[in-house]
Amino acid sequence: MREVSPDIFKAYDIRGLYEQDIDGDVAELIGRAFAHVLADLSGRKVTSLTVALGRDMRLTAPELAARYRDGLVSEGVTVMNAGQVGTEMLYWLVGSRDLDGGLMCTASHNPKAYTGAKLVRKGALALSGDSGIQDIRRLVETGIPDSLGGGRAETVKIYDEFQQAALQFIDPKAVKPLKVVVDGGNGMAGPMVGPLLEQLGLDLITSYWRPDGNFPDHEPNPLLPENREFIIRRVIDERADLGIAWDGDADRCFFIDDTGRFVDGDFLTALLAESLLARAPGATVLYDVRASRAVRDVVRTHHGSALMNRVGHAFFKTRMRETAAIFGGEVSGHYYFQDFYCADSGTIPALLVLELLSKTGKRMSELLEPLQSRYFISGEINSTVSNADSIMNAIERRYSDGRIQKLDGLSVDYRDWHFNVRASNTEPLLRLNLESLVSEADMERRRDEVLGLIRG
Repeated sequence: MREVSPDIFKAYDIRGLYEQDIDGDVAELIGRAFAHVLADLSGRKVTSLTVALGRDMRLTAPELAARYRDGLVSEGVTVMNAGQVGTEMLYWLVGSRDLDGGLMCTASHNPKAYTGAKLVRKGALALSGDSGIQDIRRLVETGIPDSLGGGRAETVKIYDEFQQAALQFIDPKAVKPLKVVVDGGNGMAGPMVGPLLEQLGLDLITSYWRPDGNFPDHEPNPLLPENREFIIRRVIDERADLGIAWDGDADRCFFIDDTGRFVDGDFLTALLAESLLARAPGATVLYDVRASRAVRDVVRTHHGSALMNRVGHAFFKTRMRETAAIFGGEVSGHYYFQDFYCADSGTIPALLVLELLSKTGKRMSELLEPLQSRYFISGEINSTVSNADSIMNAIERRYSDGRIQKLDGLSVDYRDWHFNVRASNTEPLLRLNLESLVSEADMERRRDEVLGLIRG
């Protein structure tokens, strides 16, 4: 039997290098194990399950998606194959048709050589390392019972239905003919979001809009500064109102304001929260432990309830349901919506921001200025370490006079500044996010002080 590396089973998904870590045989094993785990989670027989399947534009995706399908079908599962779609379209298919689960063949924002799978159960709730993914690993390692057989696969077309559903989140007639630069990163944004943006009558300037798993222009990860240099230059050169970039599987979007400045995810969360609370006064909004206090303060100012949450889409989706939150946002560009099965979307935030700019008549930089002039954030800073636990202990001792929380990593709060340090789930890294409410210089001084403890 093919030996499978345990390292591919991550906190939020399955991911590894094509052939070295995940080949067709491994994909089929994962598909078979996923069927059994879904049955255990639902309390139903494997042969009664219906599971959605999708794939992104990676060169290896057709082969591996076919093997995931074969694994599911061999266990008696009915597979609804949506073909090449954005990840959120797979979530939408699971939620809208009340399916038992879904498997998206994708490596998200990772480089060309990677492949993987994002897995959800009924309600588009994500499997995670805490729930489901390690069960799949154990089944793969210990051996799966003989295949039951009897499954089947059918092809479904969902683009039109998905796009109609996404458009319900805004008033399309309210959107003005803004000049917008978009960068699809040769991922799934072009076919998924493109038709909606064209319907809105925008002055649309498209770049890297065609899916291409070779990623000939840049890697599909706009969080890395080198991958957004192009769109920043283009926004400035075109004197555009806005820039929008997506990651590879297009479930995250990122914004560039009219001055060419990257919009931090926590500030974008605050803007979207304000807009959504106007429609649902008193509602709950989730934000992650790394976020600026801007999110909490904006939500409270607009009479909402702000709740801090662990980082990761599996944890957000679960707690969205538990708290009936209407919206949740992560610094990393994941935005979750109650009316979208609590799933993350790269389409809906883009539509909401276009509507917000149109209705307020303000430029993006004007909307952000009150936040950027009051909240001074470091952004996420990664440090390679070999002794994460001892460093975290040293930080906790050094800042023991602050308010300590351990919801996710170590969070330390003072009246006018705070920070969070988390260990990476996949690499020997500590990740620091720090904020000062005093000044940029104060943020930099405190950032360097904490980094001194981390890096020695």
